[in-house]
Amino acid sequence: MTFDLFDDLPPSGPDLPTTEPLADGAMVLRGIARPEAGVLLADVQAITTAAPWRHMITPGGLKMSVAMTNCGDAGWVSDARGYRYDPIDPLSGKPWPEMPASFRQLATTAAAQAGFAGFEPDACLINRYEPGTRLSLHQDRDERDFDAPIVSVSLGLPAIFLFGGMRRADRPQRLRLAHGDVVVWGGPSRLAYHGVAPLADGDHPLLGRLRINLTFRKAR
Repeated sequence: MTFDLFDDLPPSGPDLPTTEPLADGAMVLRGIARPEAGVLLADVQAITTAAPWRHMITPGGLKMSVAMTNCGDAGWVSDARGYRYDPIDPLSGKPWPEMPASFRQLATTAAAQAGFAGFEPDACLINRYEPGTRLSLHQDRDERDFDAPIVSVSLGLPAIFLFGGMRRADRPQRLRLAHGDVVVWGGPSRLAYHGVAPLADGDHPLLGRLRINLTFRKAR
């Protein structure tokens, strides 16, 4: 049994603004990661060599559909003990790979552009989506510091990002995210429900039939 913890709209046009507000404290930064995509993906490859992709298991014993790994001072993990951040990769028994400078610089720059100067992430959750996989609506609540924003980077195939309110029942906005787009949310929107609709099939020139998502947090 697969746990899907984790319709494509028309492509974004050239007239879209560089930044798009989503809500109070939430913003989309269009294409700002695109110039560094090659470096970012090379760093993802190095991280997954040291800490391979895995499908984590929920506390209820269900397998997550999105493949994951981590880098930084702590990694997000899920098992029978619950959801949490852990400095040790449970597969290797070693610390997670160090967060690359390219990751840290992008996260800090994006956060500052969205109004959150001084953001210093200590954890990056890396998700790998294949066609059909999705991320159901949820809140990021396992971090100790809710004053820091979340910075989410899209690479590869486009996805429909769902950005809701403070209640799961709130109807979410549906936003197409393309390769290189970054979403930042914090402040009044820090605990907004969010997710990703089932990924449509496609062929990206760098990643083929995949989407990679980097999510930066201040976890500890």
